[in-house]
Amino acid sequence: MHFTLHPRLESDTTVLGDFPLSRVLLSKEALGPWIILVPRVDELREIHHLPEQDQFQLMRESSAVATLLENDYQAEKINVGALGNLVPQLHLHHIARFSNDIAWPGPIWGNTDGTQRSDELQAALAEELRAELSQIEGFSAIS
Repeated sequence: MHFTLHPRLESDTTVLGDFPLSRVLLSKEALGPWIILVPRVDELREIHHLPEQDQFQLMRESSAVATLLENDYQAEKINVGALGNLVPQLHLHHIARFSNDIAWPGPIWGNTDGTQRSDELQAALAEELRAELSQIEGFSAIS
């Protein structure tokens, strides 16, 4: 299957691996764990454009990521969103939110200073998340 990740997603994230449908990315933004799922289907813009079976698969993958963030990081709230205003390729954000984060209680978009994790911290978090995601059926790590 041919798949091309949008250049902005490629530059702003680290690849963690793949679920059966989606590439799993870690945002470099220094704000809690922020995982992005991108269905590996070129030219896809909307969830409802997926075949029904793939819609269900995306929901399974999304729920698994949200559960991981909630349980393993004790997030106070999990924000899940598919905006796509700047990056038209369908991608689903999963952001662990905490009452002490920079944007709380507002939305992330437009309410952070854009600080990114250091390369060392990003690599350490990516390694940790790959190990945690590897416990989920169907995930395969990419390093």
